[in-house]
Amino acid sequence: MKIAIASDHAGYHYKTFIIDHLKSLGHEVVDFGTDSAESCDYPDFIIPAAKAVAKGECERGIVLGGSGNGEAIAANRIQGIRCALTWNIETAKLGRQHNKANMISIGERLTAEADVLPIVDAWLATEFEGGRHERRIGKIDLLSKDQ
Repeated sequence: MKIAIASDHAGYHYKTFIIDHLKSLGHEVVDFGTDSAESCDYPDFIIPAAKAVAKGECERGIVLGGSGNGEAIAANRIQGIRCALTWNIETAKLGRQHNKANMISIGERLTAEADVLPIVDAWLATEFEGGRHERRIGKIDLLSKDQ
């Protein structure tokens, strides 16, 4: 799978070992930055990653920051993106099962390091359930087309 990844300075540490983990599993990773823990503006990195997922250049995406909130908000501004804010395995699975999340956001300051790779793995392994959830995703997609 080709996976986009991006962070601001506050998510940089987790981004580095997530990249190593994804590559060890055989995934292709496209790193949209940042490249250090120096203060920066997350939209500069998150939006290009989200656009790559929306255009189909990457199949999924992972974004990281201090809380993950701003990163999820920025990603979700791009039509076709469903970025779930995740803080444990259950939110990662539900983001895929019920919301067809093609991106996840993780907050480095709020998520224990030991939990990060299990969150990523659960999200990657979980399939969208479809059914009643498909109808709801369709309504969200229609709304974004109206704007």
